[in-house]
Amino acid sequence: MTATWTDFRRARRRSRQAWALLTAGLLALAATVVWFFTAGQFAVAEPPTAGPRDAPVLAAGWMKAVAPVRPVPDGLAADVLETLPVKGRAAANGYDRSAFGQAWLDVDGNGCDTRNDILRRDLPDARFTEGSRCRVGAGSFQEPYTGRTIEFQRGAESSKAIQIDHVVALGDAWQKGAQFLTAVQRQHLANDPLNLIAVDGQANQDKSASDAATWLPPNKAFRCHYVARQISVKAAYGLWVTPAERDAMRRVLGACPEQRTVVPR
Repeated sequence: MTATWTDFRRARRRSRQAWALLTAGLLALAATVVWFFTAGQFAVAEPPTAGPRDAPVLAAGWMKAVAPVRPVPDGLAADVLETLPVKGRAAANGYDRSAFGQAWLDVDGNGCDTRNDILRRDLPDARFTEGSRCRVGAGSFQEPYTGRTIEFQRGAESSKAIQIDHVVALGDAWQKGAQFLTAVQRQHLANDPLNLIAVDGQANQDKSASDAATWLPPNKAFRCHYVARQISVKAAYGLWVTPAERDAMRRVLGACPEQRTVVPR
């Protein structure tokens, strides 16, 4: 049987289509392999988190706001981020924790030190030690950085399980403008409930003085609030961000464009 020219062209076209599909499939397979052996294997291995999406700032009735340098702008966190100055880190020379005042001062004047205020605020079932109206002795909560439920029991060793984290680490703040604040303004920064969250002790140690470019909470559900809270603190105390930090914050907020700043109320 003799094939016509039309049949020949049709067969050749089908052959080209088959080769094109095969090539596309091989390229997709190669891309998948590359993704898996770079980032994918970690994404697959990473357990899903269902932790808190935000954390409280003030507790009505007994907790007072601390006066910042300027009010937190009320608006989209991504918009406020673009208003922050962008600079490199200043030298860490001269940094000392004492530059931010004595640890856990009663800056808001409610009669209780800041550490116990934050424990009482963040642990829904916080219980005081006998004879005290301030000293939190026990409690439990779903911790925001990891999503784990943690039991707190006051004691030399057990207290380390829950630590009070400065959302904008004091060491980071010092290198991004805090050294130019007054002593009183630095005391407020260190004791402002906006900048403080009760968290998993090991997560706090892992974070250390990192910014958003080098550390984010393992609980992904909390990252939008965490970054918005850092932006709010930096805006309130006139601190800047580095280019890498700004870019990291932009990436996080890209997943939650409606995320607003965290305004103490």
